[in-house]
Amino acid sequence: MTHPLLDLAPLTAGRFAAIERRVATLLATEQDVLITQGEALLPLEGCIRSGARPGSTALNVITGPYGQTFGDWLRDCGATVVDLEVPFHTAVTADGIAEALERNPEIDFVSLVHAEAATGNTNPVAEIGEVVRAHGALFHLDAVASIGAEPVLPDAWGVDLCVIGAQKAMGGPAGVSAVSVSTRAWERFAANPAAPRRSYLSLLDWKERWIDRGRTALPHAPAQLEMLALEACLERIEAEGLDTLMARHASAAAATRAGAVALGGGLEPYVHEARDAAPVATTLRTPPGVDASELVARALASDASLPLAAGGGALAKEMVRVNHYGPAADRAVVASSLAALGTALAAMTATPVDREAADLAVTTAWA
Repeated sequence: MTHPLLDLAPLTAGRFAAIERRVATLLATEQDVLITQGEALLPLEGCIRSGARPGSTALNVITGPYGQTFGDWLRDCGATVVDLEVPFHTAVTADGIAEALERNPEIDFVSLVHAEAATGNTNPVAEIGEVVRAHGALFHLDAVASIGAEPVLPDAWGVDLCVIGAQKAMGGPAGVSAVSVSTRAWERFAANPAAPRRSYLSLLDWKERWIDRGRTALPHAPAQLEMLALEACLERIEAEGLDTLMARHASAAAATRAGAVALGGGLEPYVHEARDAAPVATTLRTPPGVDASELVARALASDASLPLAAGGGALAKEMVRVNHYGPAADRAVVASSLAALGTALAAMTATPVDREAADLAVTTAWA
């Protein structure tokens, strides 16, 4: 018996390359685009291990847990790392980046996460890109959570390495990712004797065996189901329109913030300023004495499909995440999420909440 998900014709090099061109269009980039055969941590680590080496100095911006991970990788490569950590309730500024570069003129690599879904903040990459470009450092950007939810323009912003994944705002699969690579990034990789080669982390291997040979023969068998899902995801984005998709995520973020404030009960936006809040996910601080993990568990008991999660690590006791990305960037989903949180909060604290006011605030903010 045939099965539509199992008995598939081989994915040709031509179709693989066509999907890469559609990703390049999504990013509005003329740089080389590679679709990498794994979750986005694969190209993120590949970029860092290719671009960092002993003798290099990296500025690593930490606005959430992924920035911390990137710092570990950079140190593991032998680079000197200058960490610029900002409180998770805010965003880094271009002035803060400029000051760090002025204090450390030897910096030649800058690593930044665009939007941190885990902490709910987003960083002003366009302004930061101008500062990094003026300094001359290589600019590495994690845009996994931001792509599809807000503009991601590597060429216009001077981003040398821009990594995206489909599993957040794009509404696609988690097992495939992509990276755009500038000419000077390729040159830096080639000049780095410690850059991964003959390795699944090697972007240079893909360049030599795929890009430089005209994308005519795939280096190995692609992750077929994930590639087809990515193709379908891109088709859906093209049909909706990228601007419409981004507007939907912006509405979800605004509605969640407004609804949480109107709900009452002590829940409040974790990221203080709306301009610093990521459109892909809204984080909320629980009132004193209310464990966020327990609150989320109670809310999910009423509807396990809601896009709710507690914060990770030390934030698990105080942070709730409303992950309104992809299909969950929907007014009804936001309203249902806040209603469930309100019901759970009232049961835990006996504090009055106003679910009707929250629903009205969601509707008004969405409009």
